[in-house]
Amino acid sequence: MPETPAKVICIGVDAANPDLVREWASTGLLPTFRSLFERGLSGDIRGIEGFFVGSTWPSFYSGVSPAGHGFHYLVQLLPESYTLNRPEEDGISLRAPFWTHLSGAGRRVAILDVPLTRLDPSLNGVQVVEWGGHDSVYGFQTAPADLAHEIHSRFGTHPLGPSCDGVRKTPEDYRAFLDKLVSGARTKGEMTRSLLHLGEWDLFMQVFTEAHCVGHQCWHLHDSTHPAFDPAIAETVGDPLLHVYQAIDSAVGEIVQAAGDALVVVFSAHGMAHCYGAHFLLQEILFRLEVASPEQKDCVPTGGVLGPLAALRAGWRRLPQGVRAFLAPVRDRIRGSGAPGEGTPVLGVDFPSSFCFALPNGLAVGGIRLNLKGREPMGLLEPEAAPAFCGRLSQDLLAILDERTGRPLIKRVLRTAEIHVGKHLDRLPDLLVEWDDGVATGSLSLGEGTAATVRAFSERTGALEGENEYGRSGEHRARGFFVAAGPDVQSGNLDRDVSLLDLAPTLTKRLGVELPDAEGVLIPELLGGSGQDHT
Repeated sequence: MPETPAKVICIGVDAANPDLVREWASTGLLPTFRSLFERGLSGDIRGIEGFFVGSTWPSFYSGVSPAGHGFHYLVQLLPESYTLNRPEEDGISLRAPFWTHLSGAGRRVAILDVPLTRLDPSLNGVQVVEWGGHDSVYGFQTAPADLAHEIHSRFGTHPLGPSCDGVRKTPEDYRAFLDKLVSGARTKGEMTRSLLHLGEWDLFMQVFTEAHCVGHQCWHLHDSTHPAFDPAIAETVGDPLLHVYQAIDSAVGEIVQAAGDALVVVFSAHGMAHCYGAHFLLQEILFRLEVASPEQKDCVPTGGVLGPLAALRAGWRRLPQGVRAFLAPVRDRIRGSGAPGEGTPVLGVDFPSSFCFALPNGLAVGGIRLNLKGREPMGLLEPEAAPAFCGRLSQDLLAILDERTGRPLIKRVLRTAEIHVGKHLDRLPDLLVEWDDGVATGSLSLGEGTAATVRAFSERTGALEGENEYGRSGEHRARGFFVAAGPDVQSGNLDRDVSLLDLAPTLTKRLGVELPDAEGVLIPELLGGSGQDHT
């Protein structure tokens, strides 16, 4: 094995909480991170405003925002329709990842378990897709293809399987879950080192998605103030986040030890904390404000842009488990006591009489799509009337008060076109509804269902009430972190935030290649002598 098996080793710790990593590193609970922070350069990563959930990884690896690459969530509108579809199935041409440009320039790359990445058999190197991930979208694949057999023979399958979501009630349930995550992180570390030892990599990248899983599923057992906190389970299993972070810390430590003089960059593209908001109320809010109308069951259109029933059912089955859970309440309202009629849209809206409609965009920031004439199949809102309409709707949304806090239920309403620019802007929600995160929202699926009911009020909507059925207690935050260590990187804390979009052009430039059309800017402190031509 060469003394330095790779020039750049990039390790993602998916959706890790930056404050916890720093706190536990400073107290010695995460010794690898403590060493990296002491000898490396660290700083905060600023996520993509309004789109720091489903689009985080495509934004990271392309270096452009969702308006540039077109991917804002795991399900989104099929163009010129009201049908929800997975982006990879609607013909969208996502921006090529930065490692594709490196490969094309003759650099040798290894890309392992980077979320929401398609397999690229043409890479100059190896790629592993979804051996272990938070949600399986593409399924386990490798390039070269025979690498899959080798991985299964030596390491088996990820102990947890293709999805983290599940109903867990007892200490035994959570202990089994944690054991699988810890085992998965350890095995992923072994796999990483086995491929790293092949040596002579320009870029070597691995992502530990186990941190993402434990954050969503176990935040309520970490945070004693969470409404679903169960002291008996917490006493039995300990702090689930700490257990998993420590397993990742150990695996990263072994990788760093094998890295030689490589530049090592460890980062979290976005964060995690308690679940919050009332995404399950957004559609009802739009109905109450009389800007959208519910689907009329006795007037369901057939065929045309809405597609046949069989296609909807097939599409539903293809959605990741987490997305199905998110959309299940909408589906159930549409379905009622029987099966949906032919061509029923999954959005549950009567489009000819609706000026806008709610669009899935994750739980942290809701999405609203304008039903524009000339863009949507049954558009109602005149484009020239859209600015005034959005202004009034934003005021009405911000006037809704949360009974739990007495504060507005919604922190901000953003116009997507005012914060993002790109050729795929029309694929995105037009308005972004950022929920206030001052208090945690419970779930009927967790503990005794405490704090699962959200009540709110405004003069326009009247009293609103809804229950959260989704069983995740942790939700994303836009802030991540990075720490970089290497022979030509000075130690310390960066005195500014960097954008998530800055990493791709910086890592590419570090290896002597320009990333075309990137929106991010270079991070000079990580470039070393890479301004010169690659040799």
